Amino acid sequence: MRLPGGLAVSAVLVLNQNYEPLNVCNARRALVLISGGKAEVLEHGLGELRSPSTSLRRPSVIRLVYMIKRPRPRVRLTRREIFIRDHFTCQYCGVKTKDLTLDHLIPRHKGGRHAWDNLVSACRSCNHRKGGKTVEEARMVLRRPPVEPKATSYYLFGQYLDVYAEWGKFLPEWERELVS
Repeated sequence: MRLPGGLAVSAVLVLNQNYEPLNVCNARRALVLISGGKAEVLEHGLGELRSPSTSLRRPSVIRLVYMIKRPRPRVRLTRREIFIRDHFTCQYCGVKTKDLTLDHLIPRHKGGRHAWDNLVSACRSCNHRKGGKTVEEARMVLRRPPVEPKATSYYLFGQYLDVYAEWGKFLPEWERELVS
């Protein structure tokens, strides 16, 4: 079952042994981890999961009983993520709009890469004015240099907080401020 935002009702937050958020799984996977002794339930959600012989409260937050070592997650390089990083603002003139384009600081035909540090949001008129030139050649100024955003726990799991308010206490407060 899905909610209006496209979020699954059976979503379960999975925490590492040290309470660091790892990922989101479905309730069925969470029950497999719990019954196998690999996880413990910290919070229960609404409703129950039923089988012909058993009825169990639906888990909402589980914690693994062992530590998982994994590399820090990274934000995917997509148009949407670049617009979010730049706050839907043209990085040349500062106009805030939803009608943005991507601009390569060093154009691809001049050896520019398709990477976080070479892509910015630009309004159509600024992108057209810059054309196939570099920022210096076009005599334009960037409002701020482009950097790869950090994939904080709040950034990765914050979309679920409207539906699963009980997850909030497992997402560190200081990471919420970094996203704003």
